[in-house]
Amino acid sequence: MASVFSAIIAGQIPGRFVWQDDEFVAFLTIAPVTQGHTLVVPRKEIDHWQDIDAETFARLNGVAQQIGKAVRAAFDAPRAGLLIAGLEVPHLHVHVFPAYSLGDFNISGADPNPSPESLDEAQAKIKQALRDLGHGANVPD
Repeated sequence: MASVFSAIIAGQIPGRFVWQDDEFVAFLTIAPVTQGHTLVVPRKEIDHWQDIDAETFARLNGVAQQIGKAVRAAFDAPRAGLLIAGLEVPHLHVHVFPAYSLGDFNISGADPNPSPESLDEAQAKIKQALRDLGHGANVPD
């Protein structure tokens, strides 16, 4: 079940990574609902979130929680949104993004063409926030 996410994880397609460990990665989406919209993805190819074992799902959500703390801090957001949609790519991924209003939870309102500068800025801010939160070991160079 190779997906575009598998290719990103393998380095075959570029990605703006903010987190990497043995089980999970997190990288910016190319269609953000707000600046800083990040996807948390297991390295293992799993399609449906219902098919992941409970312990791994808990660890995935633990990473998503840390990304949520980082995006709130990096973008001075009142909330961090978390969604599992699963319709775009057949590889489990959790959307984590700075949330300022309920409208930010509408994935169909994502920006299909963000500027590379905006994505680079978001990546740098999230990586710094993760370092500030004590997760430097998981922040790629």
